[in-house]
Amino acid sequence: MSELYPFKFEPLLKEKVWGGNALVSRFNKKSEGSNHLGESWELSAVADNQSVISNGFLAGNNIEELIEVYMGDITGDSIFEKFGNEFPLLIKFIEAQEDLSIQVHPDNALAKKRHEAYGKTEMWYILESKKGSKIYTGFRDGVTKDIYEESIRNDTIEDLMNVEIADAGDTFFTPAGRVHAIGSGIVLVEIQQTSDITYRIFDWNRKSSGGKKRELHTDLALEAIDFNQTGKNKIRKEPMLNKSENLVDCDFFNTNILWFNKPIGKEYYFNDSFVVYICIEGEFSICWDGNSEKVEKGETVLIPAMIKEVTLKPTNEARLLEVYINSEYTN
Repeated sequence: MSELYPFKFEPLLKEKVWGGNALVSRFNKKSEGSNHLGESWELSAVADNQSVISNGFLAGNNIEELIEVYMGDITGDSIFEKFGNEFPLLIKFIEAQEDLSIQVHPDNALAKKRHEAYGKTEMWYILESKKGSKIYTGFRDGVTKDIYEESIRNDTIEDLMNVEIADAGDTFFTPAGRVHAIGSGIVLVEIQQTSDITYRIFDWNRKSSGGKKRELHTDLALEAIDFNQTGKNKIRKEPMLNKSENLVDCDFFNTNILWFNKPIGKEYYFNDSFVVYICIEGEFSICWDGNSEKVEKGETVLIPAMIKEVTLKPTNEARLLEVYINSEYTN
């Protein structure tokens, strides 16, 4: 069987009424003439949105086909045993020029019961934000089901939300059940479980170009909401040069940030998992077994689980997010 290598993928670009042009102008997404690019799905196994390999001899195959052939050599044996041919994470770049809807996602149990799907726990790493940009994350303390239902009737749910100012370098972790929304003026990376289930609660009374309001899912959302998910949520960790700094460690993914200006050796013998690198600043090369793959700002690369040693060499300096699953959580 041929030797595997770090995989790049064709981004899946999503036009949104609330999108902008930052992903095109500053993160190298190729969307000709678009001023409303809201999302770039970097690595996806969502049905009808399968990422397709763009480099190497396996170019043209999608992520499911890749795992179907190479199995645990791609994802790790324990992860393959649990998820089969479905890649367990969805990674996106998002730009919001307007406030996104207030929404909630179900946990695994509810998603399985209703949709035969996985739930959605996610995190956001803020890449850019305009002054005063907000993240709506969880309720304020003391919000009960009755208070919430009253706010839905009165269109006052915004008054119940915990609101935090978002600056570049901030992280927000959103477990399933935590009500949330991305505010206007923000560009971020989203790392989440493979799920496209969203219950929209409030959409600021916006109307589409056809004059209709978007569908809300308030009844479905009610059972999904965890009313204990309240209060401050911002994670602020300043990366140290040439050292990985952990941002989030949960059952579904582990995310570190690495800022480096010299070659860094990485070993992954400790963990039976793939690794994803998301280049958020600068550029670098991944070197392994005498081979090299250049990674530029805005690119996402999947390192197969069978590759246990790489060296990362920055062109000058670079920042990346390093994402994997702790295999102890899959046992």
